[in-house]
Amino acid sequence: MAHYAKIGKGNKVEQVIVAEQDVIDTLEGVWIQTSYNTIEGTHKLGGTPLRKNFAGIGFKYDSGRDAFIPPRLYDSWILNEDTCQWEAPVVYPEDGERYKWNEENQTWDLVE
Repeated sequence: MAHYAKIGKGNKVEQVIVAEQDVIDTLEGVWIQTSYNTIEGTHKLGGTPLRKNFAGIGFKYDSGRDAFIPPRLYDSWILNEDTCQWEAPVVYPEDGERYKWNEENQTWDLVE
């Protein structure tokens, strides 16, 4: 059994199911295999990564990159071509504190 994503309008993922290929072959629409163990272009169990990220509802399938890309959280964030994940234009502070992104100021603000 494998995971498959149904691709709809605008190449958006509408549904993700677990099924055998022979079942997928009977379904309407475009279905593309996705790997539960693939995150940011890496297979977390050491296998071969598939399509950069496990597909989720609302993700976009980019056929040129052969990748599932999550929705962009903020307009200022930039797509990392290696991971196909959106990243803030400012690196998250690694000081043990918690921060939230401030889109207006494009800064990480401390969560109190």
